Amino acid sequence: MAAPGENLRINSDRLWDSIMEMAKIGPGIAGGNNRQTVTDEDGEGRRLFKRWCDAAGLEMGVDEMGTMFARREGTDPSLPPVYVGSHLDTQPTGGKYDGVLGVLGGLEVVRSLNDLGIKTKHPIVVTNWTNEEGARFAPAMMASGVFAGVLDQADVYEHTDKNGKKFGEELERIGWKGTEKVGDRKIHAFFELHIEQGPILEDEGIDIGVVTHGQGLKWLQVTLTGKEAHTGSTPMPKRRNAGLGMARVIELVHEIAMDYQPDAVGAVGHMEVYPNSRNIIAGRTVFTIDIRSPEKEVLDAMDGRTREGIDTICDALDIQYKIEQVGHFDPVTFDAGCVKAIRDAAERLGYTHRNIVSGAGHDACWINRVAPTAMVMCPCVDGLSHNEAEEITKEWASAGADVLFHAVVETAGIEA
Repeated sequence: MAAPGENLRINSDRLWDSIMEMAKIGPGIAGGNNRQTVTDEDGEGRRLFKRWCDAAGLEMGVDEMGTMFARREGTDPSLPPVYVGSHLDTQPTGGKYDGVLGVLGGLEVVRSLNDLGIKTKHPIVVTNWTNEEGARFAPAMMASGVFAGVLDQADVYEHTDKNGKKFGEELERIGWKGTEKVGDRKIHAFFELHIEQGPILEDEGIDIGVVTHGQGLKWLQVTLTGKEAHTGSTPMPKRRNAGLGMARVIELVHEIAMDYQPDAVGAVGHMEVYPNSRNIIAGRTVFTIDIRSPEKEVLDAMDGRTREGIDTICDALDIQYKIEQVGHFDPVTFDAGCVKAIRDAAERLGYTHRNIVSGAGHDACWINRVAPTAMVMCPCVDGLSHNEAEEITKEWASAGADVLFHAVVETAGIEA
């Protein structure tokens, strides 16, 4: 299959300008973005993306989960499309690049094809998956999970945010609940460009991460229930301190992750304490444990040890507990052919590259279940992400999009 020549590159200025323009929607308070899923800001970002897609001559489709599919026709419309994309939603204090680079990098692929007058045999579809982050509505990678058949659409419609608003109703409210049945689309291959969200590429001075595997993940939401009491007048032996229980579980999670080095990780990020008053012993805490490993056996072992440890801690403190798994996916091995297309593109373009395991979950992890899939990664400064200070360089973005461009076009096939 013919590959585009080494001299073909995306328009780096246009890509960067598009990223900066999208960042104006849902600005954060410290230079990043707060464009959480199915908010008004999310709706505005979608409208901007659609205008750009319309201008590029793409045909837009939207499914019942709100996922946007912008199609550039191939010379053989009967062939299944090559999909490329990521997500436009952000964390509450998110950066300008997480997800956005993948969507707008995909758009830049088709813009560059238009500029160069290149036609592909397979259609190309640029995709914006709904609610990848899972910040406002759990779980993460929600729409791609429904698409892949691992999440139930009716169930996720009923999921609520902290204010009790339902996902399905909010999706409809912002005007992006489509009519297309989820999961009906045929996919020849899927490519996702993303910032690394880790320090490896920058530390080693590597241009491109060729993602071969993705870590498996479990989110365990834990509720500990003790007894609210006065902090000054309650004797220490009489206390049923849910806050102390949470502190010991946090330490437990860290110890377990350290026992499975070098690749396992674990932490507690989300924490709520009730009644959260300075002179009342916490009667209830709700928090989420995030454990990850690229090996299923290790992930399951960490899960088991965490549950056993919580039982022991709560028994010692005379508090009750409930554990609910609110997110999960097994470790991922990406398609060898798609991975090779990315590696070959990086070599052809002269970029330094290395294999890498994704430490974060991505829509590609679910789509890999139903279609050949792989990911391209570029460095990010200090490996920082899910933070308003998240930063990349224009050159890193351009290199990642160049590799994406070549991998996608090679897979879609150039019409002679």
